[in-house]
Amino acid sequence: MSDYILAKQNGRTIPLEDKIFGISSRAKAMIAEKGADKVINATIGSLLDDEGKLVVLSSVVDTMKTLNPVDFADYAPIGGTPQFREAVKKAAFGSFQPSCFTEAVATPGGTGAIRNTISNYSRMGDKILTSDWHWAPYNTIAGELGRCIDTYPMFDENGMFHVNAFGEKVRELIAEQKSLVIILNTPAHNPTGYSLTLEDWSGVLNVLRGEAGKAESIVLLVDAAYIDFAGDEEEYRRFLPELEKLPENILPIIAYSLSKTYTLYGTRCGAMICMAQTAEVAAEFRRVCEFSSRGSWSNSAKLAQVILSKIYADEELLKKVNEERAEYREMLIQRGRAFEEEAQKAGLEIVPFDAGFFASIPCDNPDEISRKLEKEGLFIVPLAKGLRVSVASVSEAACRKIPAMVKKAMAE
Repeated sequence: MSDYILAKQNGRTIPLEDKIFGISSRAKAMIAEKGADKVINATIGSLLDDEGKLVVLSSVVDTMKTLNPVDFADYAPIGGTPQFREAVKKAAFGSFQPSCFTEAVATPGGTGAIRNTISNYSRMGDKILTSDWHWAPYNTIAGELGRCIDTYPMFDENGMFHVNAFGEKVRELIAEQKSLVIILNTPAHNPTGYSLTLEDWSGVLNVLRGEAGKAESIVLLVDAAYIDFAGDEEEYRRFLPELEKLPENILPIIAYSLSKTYTLYGTRCGAMICMAQTAEVAAEFRRVCEFSSRGSWSNSAKLAQVILSKIYADEELLKKVNEERAEYREMLIQRGRAFEEEAQKAGLEIVPFDAGFFASIPCDNPDEISRKLEKEGLFIVPLAKGLRVSVASVSEAACRKIPAMVKKAMAE
């Protein structure tokens, strides 16, 4: 029987189920059958405490409780409330104060920012460039819009960011299609946990400057969804000033999400923020992105916009939120370090990891290994190039168990 009866495939590859949510569902079924102590569900892209409960910042919840119905029940403007637009720029930039022209447009999470960037800054049939290790929904978003993802090797033979491979692919695609959208997911890359260093950034930006004269436009989308769980919040924003030193036809866009930073996953709120060299490019950015928003989701939810605006209007509240997040960030970092330590002890190769929600393991047969591990009660996500482990969703003790279990499954 055909998978498509009335719906049209339109050249897309549409799976019967979302891989990550499907594996997570099987994990939950095993927990119901055998008990939580017999299962490690390292698939979830949310921060959970050691008991498996969703971490929600109490300071954010307290702020939510102060809202009036009109604060969340009324429509927000298509591009976001004025207060939110300013607050989200402060949240994304930290202490850095750009001298370029910035505009922010509200989106449903970081996903909306990715969608609008591809829609407005590439043509039908274009290739969107990102690394070979990448968040799988990039492919879905690009495919829905009639584009596709092309990749370069993220790491060289020394485990460093492969700037030469990046440069080769940029030059190839500029020659082929004259304009290019690039997605860099950093810091705390999903799925590897790698963060570009300032040296990496220097190499990336030198490549883009070298191609600027041959391109109609280059848009650099920095998917910074995990920036506030990467480590020191200012340290991991040191690359931002470098984005101001680019030619006019290179446009950096920051995709910022409130899901992780403010534990507001279900409110689906984020923003796309441009760093333009001219007022005209910034104004165009706002106009075209609001147009795309209207033609897809229309308005983004107002609730999280009001919450963020209130947090940034109250210094004491902002301090409280930041301090509470820092405690959970430290818990997350300790889990990642535990995973690294045990991987080294087990002789398990992992992809270079700095921080964040995920770590990855190179593997030639990830689907097969994943199926083996499910029988042992370990649920992790098979990717094209290996296995993804969510250190965000399991305890430090579980992080210490996982490497040896994976190593054993790979050796059998």
